[in-house]
Amino acid sequence: MTEKKWTLKSIAAHLGVSNATVSNAFNRPDQLSAKKREEILAACKALGYFGPNKAARSLRKGTFNIVALVLPDSVEYMVSDPVASSFMRGVAKVLEPQGINLLLFSGNTDSVNNVLDFVDGFICYGRPRNPKLIEQLATVTKQVVTVDFELEGQASVNINNHQAAYEVAKAALTRFEAPSKQAGVAILGLRLLDTELICRVYERHLPELSTSIAHQRLTGYRQALHDHQVGLPDDRIWNIPESSERYARIAAKEALAVQPRPNVLLCMSDLIALAAAREALSQGIRVPQELKIVGFDGIDEAQLFQPAITTIHQNSENKGEQAATLFIGKEKQQIRLPFELRAGQSI
Repeated sequence: MTEKKWTLKSIAAHLGVSNATVSNAFNRPDQLSAKKREEILAACKALGYFGPNKAARSLRKGTFNIVALVLPDSVEYMVSDPVASSFMRGVAKVLEPQGINLLLFSGNTDSVNNVLDFVDGFICYGRPRNPKLIEQLATVTKQVVTVDFELEGQASVNINNHQAAYEVAKAALTRFEAPSKQAGVAILGLRLLDTELICRVYERHLPELSTSIAHQRLTGYRQALHDHQVGLPDDRIWNIPESSERYARIAAKEALAVQPRPNVLLCMSDLIALAAAREALSQGIRVPQELKIVGFDGIDEAQLFQPAITTIHQNSENKGEQAATLFIGKEKQQIRLPFELRAGQSI
């Protein structure tokens, strides 16, 4: 026998009350006496009816209490990344008390159309790997907040990646009495190219105009090298497709095999810096006496490592809180958060 499918209208008729009375019992309890509400809810529960259709109500109101969190890479990779996890924690801390749910959305997906009709908008954490998503997000009519990149006319949260990279590179270079003569630099970059390959990056490969955080950090490094009259051979920049131990160890091994061997590694994430330090130490290269290493992000592991990694600390959890606050407030503000140079023993 097929179980009866109750609607608000049919349940009200069955109980001998108005549609509004049943609706109020679920959605506006202040409109009924406590006794009356308890009677209606108990009767509904016994019949297997658990309230008006939330999806239908959301369609009528045009709000769903769901925000799509667009990630730059696959969900599987991002949830394992400590910086991304900290950011997501900050977003959830603001949204959950407001009854707003998060939908994790992979940056490798073909289109936002799959979720566009049932989310209230998008928080984009980093530039998605698929450039088509950026084009689509630039044209949607729903609220969009970007983090670590900008879309014209939309709210955003960033740090000054160029200046941060400049300062951490400068910290390494000024350890030499004569940087222009003594410093030999290699850069372990993160997603400088749109490829899954670990490879060297040559000038001809880089887009002339790019606003990605990787390119902002690269220009910051280069500015520091220029100001200290330190040359950077065209074959001393590596692309690492994701911030992982495995990929970073491969790139670090290549960089340390170059002759003359670099004595400074500028790494675009702490995870890359940690992997580079482990690779160097495994080869008997002393850090920082023979090799100075700097990172970026300020994760706890970098501070606990021996030697502790000199890095740029950015408060990723606060970044998430700020992005969520902008979303709730429907503001179009561009927020620039502070960063901190944290000196370790790796330089």
